[in-house]
Amino acid sequence: MSKATLAREVGVTPTAIAQYEKGGRPTQAVLASLCLALGLPREFFGAGRPLTLLPASAAHFRSLRSTSATAREQALAYGELCLELVSLIGEYVELPAVVLPDIDVPDDIEDSDIVGAVRAVKKLWGVGTGPVPSVVQLLEANGVIAMRLPEGTDPRVDAFSTYAGDRPLVFLSSNVEDRARGRFEAAHELGHLLLHPDTEPGSKIVENQAHSFAAEFLMPRDEIIDQLPRRIDWPRLHDLKRHWGVSLKALVYRAKTLNVMSDASYRRANQQLSMWGLPEPGPLGRAESPTLLGMARDLMIKSGIDFDSVLASGRIATEVTEQVIQAASEDRPRLAIGN
Repeated sequence: MSKATLAREVGVTPTAIAQYEKGGRPTQAVLASLCLALGLPREFFGAGRPLTLLPASAAHFRSLRSTSATAREQALAYGELCLELVSLIGEYVELPAVVLPDIDVPDDIEDSDIVGAVRAVKKLWGVGTGPVPSVVQLLEANGVIAMRLPEGTDPRVDAFSTYAGDRPLVFLSSNVEDRARGRFEAAHELGHLLLHPDTEPGSKIVENQAHSFAAEFLMPRDEIIDQLPRRIDWPRLHDLKRHWGVSLKALVYRAKTLNVMSDASYRRANQQLSMWGLPEPGPLGRAESPTLLGMARDLMIKSGIDFDSVLASGRIATEVTEQVIQAASEDRPRLAIGN
């Protein structure tokens, strides 16, 4: 909510809301109204551990220009609650350490810098040649918290990433069910984390650099260049799609940027892809799903830890927690076979 909207809900002025945000104390009656309006317990507003703030200037949104400031602030506020929950869980479960390469990124990033960054992270993570396994699981295994944006998020927010808190966060689109697109999206956000730690987000140049990182991460130049067709060959492209786990569109674009496919063939290929529309032909199955926080919660409960009490100590509403856990868990139904 904006200050004006919340003020109307509570029956005070926007100036009063601003004062509360800066540390002013509302009356007990106003505090009760705030709890009702925001759906959070009274303890959430009490003294104690402050929330880690995620400023918009430290978050890379895939669709910054088409995303409203309000939608971005809502997504960032959700991210702040996610960081708080991760911090609480980390007091009881040893989460994977953050393992990212220490890369000296120049101000003017060139293609060779992007290739170097890809090689550095793959070497550090033990990723060999050939198709990359689950990108989301790689992120989680190396300390990056991945989750989906909650349902109801403005679809123009798409995906975003930030390392403004104690851990890097990657938020994936809530409505992406295509495996190929989801893998590229996750690799794109990894590119931001490595290439743009201090870069002002939102420029087309920055987004193109993250795009190039994802292409090199998933389709390394030295490994794929001889496999790409010089002319439009859809059966061959479908084989490559299944092998590398990327979209036809990404393969066609990779062939163009590596000067394998001519401009004319590239245009014709995109015209055909546009006619087919989305989802592309030849789906690869369900999108990769985060699992880390859901597994951590289950481990705490199995170990006899009162999870609800932990939440209460952190002043986080149960509804918010369930939303975060679901966004960071495998939502595929599990088949149980018994006598």
